[in-house]
Amino acid sequence: MLRVCYLLLLLLVFQQSSAQTSELPVAVPSNLKKFVLAGYDVLDITKGDLNRDTYPDAIMILCKKDERETSDVINHPEKRPLLVLLGEANKTYKLAARSNNAVYCVDCGGQMGDPFTGVTIKNGYFSVEHYGGSGWRWTRIITFKYATAEKNWFLYKDGGERFHATSREEVKTPVKTVKDFGKVPFIKFDIYKEK
Repeated sequence: MLRVCYLLLLLLVFQQSSAQTSELPVAVPSNLKKFVLAGYDVLDITKGDLNRDTYPDAIMILCKKDERETSDVINHPEKRPLLVLLGEANKTYKLAARSNNAVYCVDCGGQMGDPFTGVTIKNGYFSVEHYGGSGWRWTRIITFKYATAEKNWFLYKDGGERFHATSREEVKTPVKTVKDFGKVPFIKFDIYKEK
């Protein structure tokens, strides 16, 4: 019986590790391929309205092809570029902004593994979402808002939850807004600095 349980556990671990490697690369539409940097794969593409016009836009997040082997969160985290791509009338895209400090590295989630969970776009806002920890868990959602006058995105909200896995009812939800951090352009935001 113990041997059967051990074999089932090995099979489960193998399936999970092969599922993780099959997530990359993401299928990239032909009109976005030129934005993929040499030596990188696409971790995520999310489409939506980033600048409140009539053309669909996209957020593309890149990761190094070998990031799972090379990331070193303590000494030198492998940065994951986030590209803000604005849709044009001819169904092409142009690069509007880039940040290497808006998405946590592959090892930044602690025992929970890769903390990146996704991007949400809605009416000129976009949020980068993370989840990590071990016994103590955390989420972090960083939201940027488009300012039409400046034609730029600014940090709007930075917050999340903190809780222990065994006592989820004791959730802390620290959230900082513009009142706390001032006017921070997207390209100046650094997720690796303390909140």
